[in-house]
Amino acid sequence: MITLFIVFAVVGVVAGLIAGLFGLGGGVVMVPAMIYTFGVLAFPDAILTHLAVGTSLACIVVTAIIASWTHWQKKAIDTHLLLPLVPGVVVGAWLGGVVAARLEGIELQYAFAVFLVFVGVTMLRKVAQDQSSLPGQWGLGLSALAIGGFSSLFGVGGGSMTVPFLRYCGVVMTRAVATSAALGLPIAASGAVSYVVQGWGHTELPSGALGFVYLPAFIGMVICSAPASRIGAKLAHKLPAEKLQRAFAVVLLLIAAELLIGGMMAGANS
Repeated sequence: MITLFIVFAVVGVVAGLIAGLFGLGGGVVMVPAMIYTFGVLAFPDAILTHLAVGTSLACIVVTAIIASWTHWQKKAIDTHLLLPLVPGVVVGAWLGGVVAARLEGIELQYAFAVFLVFVGVTMLRKVAQDQSSLPGQWGLGLSALAIGGFSSLFGVGGGSMTVPFLRYCGVVMTRAVATSAALGLPIAASGAVSYVVQGWGHTELPSGALGFVYLPAFIGMVICSAPASRIGAKLAHKLPAEKLQRAFAVVLLLIAAELLIGGMMAGANS
């Protein structure tokens, strides 16, 4: 049990740094780590991934609060960008949990991975200008719905889609990361509640699970991820915008590779 706690604690540190530094929720680290660990613990295959994603979203609620507060103190969060996106991501995140409870989503993993490769390569090649050019009300609403839905489906805080979206709209990288971190809170909260509700009463849930949220892993990771996310957020304000964008692009490509490899392995074992 102590060894298991140490594993979750280390994962929490890495996830927290990523959450604060790149505006990600840390799910890119937490989800695959929990899938592996839950497999070692012999959790049922039918709900293993659901538990990993749901628990990741629950952890992101805490890391998003810490990271957002740090960015807010730096006056980097653009509320004019943030507030119009909140309703859409909340609805999308809830629907993402509903869909995840009914679908395996391997095809969506492939599609999402291809999208991340495109965005990552684009961000590596060119730094967008620091000028705002957001879509209209309908475009903004649909974008928010997609960001919330896919983020909840894959257990991430939304940064992998929010940051590229804001950069495409011409938002400076530091402000895009800060606003993305803040947007991760409503995404994760709505998604986590959805996973709890969708998993409630499932006959194969292990002891310590609240719906599709595994509380022992949640506690172990949150204890370390919360302070680490604050450190990551501070680092985000000390790095040059171009270097931060390139580093973020590399993270996106790593996420894409993880999703592609995971999908191929799942397909080979089915």
